[in-house]
Amino acid sequence: MPRTGSGHGPGTVGAMTFVRAHLPALDGVRGVAILGVLLFHSGVLPGGFLGVDLFFALSGYLITGQLLREAGTTGTVSLVAFWGRRIRRLLPALVVLLTVVTVLVRLVAPPDVVRTTLADGPWVQANLVNWHLLAESSSYWDRFGPGRVFEHLWSIAVEEQFYLAWPVLLLVLARGARRRRVAVFAALASVASLALMVALADPADPTRVYTGTDTRAFSLLLGALVATWPVREAGRRAGAVLLLLVAGLGAVWVLADGVRATWLFEGGLFAHSLASALLIGLCARAPHTLVARALAWRPLRWTGEISYSLYLWHWPVFVLFPAQPAVVLCVVSAGLAALSKYLVEDPVRFHAKWARGRAGAAAFAAVMTGLALLWVVLPAPAPPPVEVTELGTFAAGPTPGSPG
Repeated sequence: MPRTGSGHGPGTVGAMTFVRAHLPALDGVRGVAILGVLLFHSGVLPGGFLGVDLFFALSGYLITGQLLREAGTTGTVSLVAFWGRRIRRLLPALVVLLTVVTVLVRLVAPPDVVRTTLADGPWVQANLVNWHLLAESSSYWDRFGPGRVFEHLWSIAVEEQFYLAWPVLLLVLARGARRRRVAVFAALASVASLALMVALADPADPTRVYTGTDTRAFSLLLGALVATWPVREAGRRAGAVLLLLVAGLGAVWVLADGVRATWLFEGGLFAHSLASALLIGLCARAPHTLVARALAWRPLRWTGEISYSLYLWHWPVFVLFPAQPAVVLCVVSAGLAALSKYLVEDPVRFHAKWARGRAGAAAFAAVMTGLALLWVVLPAPAPPPVEVTELGTFAAGPTPGSPG
């Protein structure tokens, strides 16, 4: 069977079996998504954070398509093989990032950043950092100024949780390649996820519904829903529909302003995810349309190919070097991402025989153990001292003439 050779963003897939021929336009989709995120964090594009939503839809589409084709060919889904491919694709670059950034933070960052980094790291390793940040009341929208270097990895955690649960569900739903059953489940589950978002959204700070797995699941599930469509050539109107989708998504990215765009959390994100999924599905089915050919532009495709590592590295660079111009930070991030792809990701993904089978399982256990030790070995700075005199003043109450 052919394998994709594409790069990986927070919402893409890597080398796999039972897939169709490589689709260059989908690399371009990744490129657009990561550029949106970079422009958002640079303060240029208010709605660029929606690039993560585009990643989610693409991930749901590609993963579901792969698993459905496997079920159609073999009658089942190999969970061990699937999770092995995910680990080889995602873990090497993530481990390098966590190790290098944590050591660098311990050497040069202020104590408060060191403390949050060491506190967040184990949750990143466990793929639960989105829930950890919510428990810490860390707001997604408080982005500028000193921050947590691993805060952006909430989206990686959401995807990893999806990768863990969705193949198990498909193993049951898609037995005998029953796409209709998968489509019905994905549609109902996405509507349930939307209902949770609307019910739990806090207009003052929608972080809970933006980063929670349950309230963001529809972004992945709508991509999965589109993947259940029968594979056939798109009609003659596909080009016009794609142009309308691009225009609509572009307008939302320009106009949406994060926490102030409350309509996003009342159905707007759901509509954006659906439009993103339709865009992806039509590009896959109509690769000769104007939009698909534009997305296949080589520089955009290359950006998509490094998008996973570019997403990993850009936020720590932004946090640790805030005084540098955004252009410099983006260039540095792209350079680190390229090094990650060519020196870490591709060698492990395509050439490392030791990363497969029993040797791969042993290597995985060793890497996870070493990473866990990192959080223990590196000492956290002492907490800031508390002025005992101030505590005494507060305990005694306000003195006469002092502010009440």
